[in-house]
Amino acid sequence: MRKVFVTGGAGYVGSVLVPKLLKAGHQVKVIDLYMYGDNVLDSVKGDPNLVQVKGDIRDRELLKKELKGYDTVIHLACISNDPSYELNPDLGKSINYDAMVSLIDIAKQSGVNRFVYASSSSVYGVKEEENVTEDLPLEPLTDYSKYKMLGEEYLSKQRAPGFVTLILRPATICGYSPRLRLDLSVNILTNHAVNNGVIRVFGGEQKRPNLHIEDMTDLYVLTMEYPDEKIDGKIFNAGYHNMKIKEIALLAKKVVEAKMGKKNIEIVTTPTDDNRSYHVSSEKIKKELGFAAKRTVENAIEDLCDAFKAGKIPDSMTDKRYYNIKTMQAINLK
Repeated sequence: MRKVFVTGGAGYVGSVLVPKLLKAGHQVKVIDLYMYGDNVLDSVKGDPNLVQVKGDIRDRELLKKELKGYDTVIHLACISNDPSYELNPDLGKSINYDAMVSLIDIAKQSGVNRFVYASSSSVYGVKEEENVTEDLPLEPLTDYSKYKMLGEEYLSKQRAPGFVTLILRPATICGYSPRLRLDLSVNILTNHAVNNGVIRVFGGEQKRPNLHIEDMTDLYVLTMEYPDEKIDGKIFNAGYHNMKIKEIALLAKKVVEAKMGKKNIEIVTTPTDDNRSYHVSSEKIKKELGFAAKRTVENAIEDLCDAFKAGKIPDSMTDKRYYNIKTMQAINLK
């Protein structure tokens, strides 16, 4: 069993991951700004193996203090998505790159022996290749993806005996979380189908990779168990479900009409200049680690419908906590 330090553990992915790590028997410390609420980990609040620290990963002294005694880091914390990053590029760099450099250095000095980094499939940019594999050159199009790439490079350089590094490049995550995001493609389309009866699709022919949040968090738990030689210095895509936006829209219409009793949900298609389309291959992670997704995009839409029916997603069209950029604008983080 490991002592796991999870940055961003109260975020969209983290709030699903942390209970799973605890259930697997690990000791967990979360460091997070808790911008989206202090209650997202309430389901495990009393667990004796959980420590929650409200703090900023840019604070080097805090990292030195809190990392002592921990052997594993899962680094999730970042300013996510391009619009949120672009609100304040200097802030984005300070959190997404500068703080990561400090975290890696301090983790290594503190005796951490396994560092798992949540990068992004956006580091590839737009590819002509039909199948985007890990050996293709990285051509990030935005500052968000550029600093994800630079973070990968720095971590890889710090790899050393006793300091095992693993880089994961997730697809767009979908499905329900206690710290729900409704600014991700599958979740957006489902929310609009449920609450507006209209799904707006821009373009529609673009293909995007997706992964259910339960599969993504299962993978992070598995990274605690793999032997060093399986993962040390490795980079893996984690995508699996490559679908056209219009296919996701049709799926959202079908599932929401069936599960929510809605009728005649309309799909409105608008032309777009954003025709980025790519198919991310997850063959390497399947072959080398035996990891394959167990859930589908349809399952994610079903889970969201269940959460809507249970009243777990109030004010979904207006509450800023579901939308990263609106929260960032409201708190004006420095």
